[in-house]
Amino acid sequence: MRKHINAVQLAQATDAELINFTKEGVKGAFEEIYERHWGQMYIHAYKMLKDEDEAKDVIQELFAHLWTQRDELDLRTSLKGYLYTALRNRILNIFDSRKVRGNYIDSLTIYFEEHHLVIEERFREKELGNIIEREIANLPEKMRLVFEMSRKQHLSHKEIALELQISDKTVKKQINNAIRILKLKISYLFILLLFLR
Repeated sequence: MRKHINAVQLAQATDAELINFTKEGVKGAFEEIYERHWGQMYIHAYKMLKDEDEAKDVIQELFAHLWTQRDELDLRTSLKGYLYTALRNRILNIFDSRKVRGNYIDSLTIYFEEHHLVIEERFREKELGNIIEREIANLPEKMRLVFEMSRKQHLSHKEIALELQISDKTVKKQINNAIRILKLKISYLFILLLFLR
């Protein structure tokens, strides 16, 4: 095991020698590999990924993998060639995961928007229903009674007139007045509700 190779010798060593020194446990050999190739690998990664943090991460992973696999490393090409190939494969994996993630996010967005609209519509219908009920309850008592008998009990004007002992004309007038009041109040409140949502 070599242990007494100085910094000058490491700087002058070839990549193949540095790999062997690293396998032999020579102190500083792997650091020399890192310093020699980090910059070029980073520039290449950044040009492809267009993201500084992502480029740094992928380079860090690349050299971490090189370190953990140093004993099994059997280069059939130059170290630079090996690093570029390994980096390219990692970047392609990132592109694949970006595409999958992008497709997933797109699908999720479409799903959310469609279901959000349905939920919002139902919510508004329910809210509008509550507003209508509240406004009906606020009508003058006789008008409210006539209106509810017409709309909820589905009685005719004649049936309401007989039951309340009033004229058909009065029934019709009370219902028309109720509708006019409700239209004014509900249209205003519905517009307000749309702007507040």
